[in-house]
This record gives sequence, C-alpha cells and structure tokens, in this order.
Amino acid sequence: MNKTLVEFNLNQRKSKNYPEFKTGDIVKVYRRIKEGGKERVQIFEGIIIAKKGGQSSSPMITVRKVSSGVGVELVLPVYSSSIDKIEVVKKAKVKRAKLYYIRDKSAKSLRLKYKDIAKFGASEEPVKEEVIEVKEEVVENKEVKEEKVAEEVTSVVKEEAVEKKEVTDKK
Repeated sequence: MNKTLVEFNLNQRKSKNYPEFKTGDIVKVYRRIKEGGKERVQIFEGIIIAKKGGQSSSPMITVRKVSSGVGVELVLPVYSSSIDKIEVVKKAKVKRAKLYYIRDKSAKSLRLKYKDIAKFGASEEPVKEEVIEVKEEVVENKEVKEEKVAEEVTSVVKEEAVEKKEVTDKK
C-alpha cells in the first residue's frame, strides 16, 4: 500500500513542473483569480516561511510579504489548479525549516544571505568571451591612446626645444 501511495503522489506532481524551492527563498506566485466573469493572473511575491507536507500529493507553502506596513501571509497548496506558476527570485541560506520568527522582525534586521538567481541562469562561457573581448578592446584603445600621448609629448618637446633655441639665438 505504501508504494501505491508514493506512486499516486508522484503522478499528481507530474502535471506541474515547478523549480526546486525551500524555506527562506523569495518566490513569485502567479495565481489565477476569478472576479465575476473575468479571470486574471495576480502575482504575489514574498518569502517562504514554511513548507508542509513535502512527501504528500499536494504540499503546502506559507508565503509572507509586508504590504504597506502590514504583514500578509498566504497558505497555498503547491499543486493547486488556481496556481499558474511559481518562480524563484532569490535563494537564501537558512538554518531552520520554519521561519515563523520572521513575523516579529523587520526586513532590515533579518540579514539573510541571498544568492541572485539571474547570475546562475546565464551560461558562463559567453560571459567570459565577452569579458575577454572587452579587455582586448580596452588594451587596444589604451595602446592607441599611449601612442597618441607619446606623439603629442614628442611634438610638445620639439616645440619647446625650438622655442628655447629661438630665445637663445635672439640673445
């Protein structure tokens, strides 16, 4: 019976493929909201303070944000049909599974160590090539500038020498 339960839970999860997230991460939750006859997508961005039921067919996450000085929390089933997608904005290194203590603290006093996701999304090799190309251009521009400066210095030195020679010839 245990294997059938695990298989059922895995089959339920296959319908939606979300990125790996954990407690402390800042996420954007895209929820479909029905108002009258219209349907729209609303984004709720906040920090995950709790994750419950990790092995079940529908784990729950608690997402918290502070809006206009008031703390707002949503307890959402991850694989709900009303959730369009979940996007991880930043990952944090935290030492606890439940971050309920965040409710009493201000955002400034938390001092969580975040890793920006955008840095990890891009491949490193093209960035290295661009940096090398930029360095080569800077070096080439620097060499050209050095040559121009050297030419200007020599021309100024020659002009000064000519002026000194004219002054000494007049005496």
